[in-house]
Amino acid sequence: MKRLLSIELQKIWLNKASRMLTLSYFVLLSFIALIASIKFDVGVLKFHLAEMGIFNFPYIWHFNTYIGAWMKFFLAIVIVSMMANEYSYGTLKQNLIDGMSKKEFIQSKFLTVVLFAFCSTVFIFIMSLLLGFSFSSYTEIGIVFSDMNYLIAFFVKLVGFFSFCLFLGILVKKSAFALGFLLIWSIFEGIINGILSFKIFPNSDTAQSIMQFFPLEALSNLIVEPFTRLSMIKNIGSQMGVNQLKDYSLHFSSILIVVAWIFIFMLLSYKLIQKRDL
Repeated sequence: MKRLLSIELQKIWLNKASRMLTLSYFVLLSFIALIASIKFDVGVLKFHLAEMGIFNFPYIWHFNTYIGAWMKFFLAIVIVSMMANEYSYGTLKQNLIDGMSKKEFIQSKFLTVVLFAFCSTVFIFIMSLLLGFSFSSYTEIGIVFSDMNYLIAFFVKLVGFFSFCLFLGILVKKSAFALGFLLIWSIFEGIINGILSFKIFPNSDTAQSIMQFFPLEALSNLIVEPFTRLSMIKNIGSQMGVNQLKDYSLHFSSILIVVAWIFIFMLLSYKLIQKRDL
């Protein structure tokens, strides 16, 4: 396992573009801390984002994992490019000639995906603790370490998304086309969601019950947007007569669906490598 992971990390680090994208990703994750410095002072409108409670424990776990998940596209480019380079530079064929089996090849890619997701989760965990203890109004241990299931959701979400990207990289072979396919698939899911929600099942939850099994929607369901949880947003909604009853919790069924997709993506990736004449 260590040998396989070492091979993949060397490939990424020796590629200048992949190295820069990986470093940029973690730098951008740290930019979440800059939100604390954002202040608006326009006439009577004055507020400081950090004072709105976005860095309060335990809300910070929800907020930071949601924002951090949006930056996963930088590593997605690395994952797709990593696979495209295998075909472009012939390293896949060379690895197989050197004695690596096709199963070990897929394992090495999956280990890289898991490592990226794990490092991202640890990074978010440390940064959230630092920001929380700096700005949170609540620092009791019981409150600090509650709602940390969002970190689990974040990790599973990244593994699922990167596994999808890895599969597309193997399927299409070209990084640009793979990313284009990802965009097309997201549009496809949006169209299906619209048809189900507004045409076929306009007055029921059936559309959402069906859409939860689509890969990108399943990933989205792991971490629901956190902004409407803020007390200020709730107060504005109440004044306007809008009372949103949204479920922000992480459901075990959502994790199971994404884990199932991870298994499917990795199995399909292995089957593609196994059948192709490399």
